[in-house]
Amino acid sequence: MRGSATDPSTAPGRRPALVRGRTRRTAAAAVASAALLLPLLGAAPSAGATASGAGDDTGRLQRAFASAAAEYHVPLSVLLGVSYLQSRWDGHDGAPSVTGGYGPMHLTDARTALTRVSHHGGSTEDARGDSARPALHPTATVPTPSQLPARLKTLTAAAGLTGIAAERLRTDESANIEGGAALLADAQKKLGEPLSADPADWYGAVARFSGADDSATAAAYANDVYDVIRSGERRTTDTGQRVVLAARPRLAAHTAQLARTGLRQVSAAGTECPSTVSCEWIPAPYQEFGGDDYGNHDLGRRPQSERIRYIVVHDTEGTWDGVINLVQDPTYVSWNYTLRSTDGHIAQHVKAEDVAWHAGNWYVNATSIGLEHEGFLAAPDAWYTEAMYRSSARLVKYLAGKYGIPLDRQHILGHDTVPGPTTSSIPGMHTDPGPYWDWRHYFELLGRPLEPSAGKNGGLVTIRPDYAANRPDYTGCDTPGQPCAAHGSSEVRLYSQPDTSSPLIKDIGLRPDGGDSTTDVNDVASRVETGQQYAVAGRQGDWTAIWYLGQKAWFQNPAKQATAVNAAGLVVTPKAGVDSVPVYGRAYPEKEAYPADVPAQAVSPLPYKLLAGQKYVVGDVVPGEYFYSVTFTEDSHKVVVGKDLYYEIQFGHRVEFVRAADVRLQPSGL
Repeated sequence: MRGSATDPSTAPGRRPALVRGRTRRTAAAAVASAALLLPLLGAAPSAGATASGAGDDTGRLQRAFASAAAEYHVPLSVLLGVSYLQSRWDGHDGAPSVTGGYGPMHLTDARTALTRVSHHGGSTEDARGDSARPALHPTATVPTPSQLPARLKTLTAAAGLTGIAAERLRTDESANIEGGAALLADAQKKLGEPLSADPADWYGAVARFSGADDSATAAAYANDVYDVIRSGERRTTDTGQRVVLAARPRLAAHTAQLARTGLRQVSAAGTECPSTVSCEWIPAPYQEFGGDDYGNHDLGRRPQSERIRYIVVHDTEGTWDGVINLVQDPTYVSWNYTLRSTDGHIAQHVKAEDVAWHAGNWYVNATSIGLEHEGFLAAPDAWYTEAMYRSSARLVKYLAGKYGIPLDRQHILGHDTVPGPTTSSIPGMHTDPGPYWDWRHYFELLGRPLEPSAGKNGGLVTIRPDYAANRPDYTGCDTPGQPCAAHGSSEVRLYSQPDTSSPLIKDIGLRPDGGDSTTDVNDVASRVETGQQYAVAGRQGDWTAIWYLGQKAWFQNPAKQATAVNAAGLVVTPKAGVDSVPVYGRAYPEKEAYPADVPAQAVSPLPYKLLAGQKYVVGDVVPGEYFYSVTFTEDSHKVVVGKDLYYEIQFGHRVEFVRAADVRLQPSGL
């Protein structure tokens, strides 16, 4: 999906979608006694340390937590643990999260986070990406605001409890923390529990603070908070504040309090989720409209019929309630899971054995699982909560373990790294979750931190900037062509020479006329992303060159603030005597592999070439494979597997494929 250039305070969305030719239903959007801990010693201020209110007092926020805890008789460890799960103690300079949450305590006022346009609008991408049938460009009416649930109005409640003005709760971190402490104390009182100094006695209040209306989600949230308290945390926030939560490894929360919260029970029956998350089944409809027209996914028999190789990370470009309505529309498209930002709650819509229409490339759809995260690409400060990151990581680890999916960026894809299946589709491919998704933190939560795996002669680099300190310029978040707010990013920009005044790397697939790349937030032509690996093509001072889209591409990589680490692995290069080999956006079988009752699909090369002397990192070797599924009934569904093998490679910002017969496989250090 693409992020729109709109006002982030009213929640960005996508550009208007193409109408599929059928009237669509309206999708409604509702969318202490603990001792003061020593500040971190030797921690350097983050890139955001100059934000308003930071000054030189790096212990100010720690004292604010201690003061609020004492005033409202909330254990300091509980207040710190809740805030960490909400925001990792960051204030985001008063900007709202994707659900209208503000400050370190993520106090919500979701009138600022109502979506304005449809979920899969904003591009020419065919969600199915299957050229065997007419392109699908769904649309939906713009969701209208409805009565908001209590979880999206906690800032108003905090204002009532504290007497602090709403605007101050949004922008003043100390006031925001006080508001959060007041909400926790109020929840404890409503449960009939004493304002105890023992953090074990606050499990029920923490569960209620999540805002969840069901016990499973509230329990998953509370368990995460207590995990944080047991393990302890310390970090420097986006305003340079040093905050420490001392570990209490033997703390045992009084989980029986959950039964007294009065929260509803939600069944996880039918879901494919780990027990460590809260999950419910909200099915996407499989419905026939007449003839060969049906929606909004295909029935399959994965992994028996074909292997599940990828997990695709999306953002919704809409708020939870509106998006949930859309996936239940049989005339819309589908994905397998949606994750809620406020508390990490998960809804599953399509079984893993079936094929959802989500990635814009039928080969990827047929071999992947799609996860939509409540969020907005083009809003730098519409931040994701730690609760959602953790819930997503647990789900991905579970799915990866179940289906044998490697935890690397060649298999855990962003929608923005899914290749266009044909030349004409490349310009319209979606670009979410975009440069503000924190891939480095995500892989830490996955238990696969992005570490160096070789010395300088390993031949590869893994892109790994410091998210907070890495702040490339982007445009088009609010207004086309205008600068986006400065913000941490997972992406690094590429130049044609080791000089920031030189032209950006060009992408002939995006711009066949040879037009220049831009710094627009949706323009992925000249950007590499955290976790991606590339073959080194040269080094010069603080600059490193890589092979990218058939070109030598340079990025800044100074030793004192490195944006990549050294790695080693397998690469491909054209076979000896071959000047270039074609590059493909899908790994389809050769014509001879198709049975008589399945129309052969074109093995159509993209406009790119893998040139002699260049090397590209191999992510996997896959068979030529095509899932034929163009009818509502399953009797004609078939998986065609050819003899041709393909290598999946990191070719540009997106992964691509080359035929194994065209290239030579070798270690990267050669």
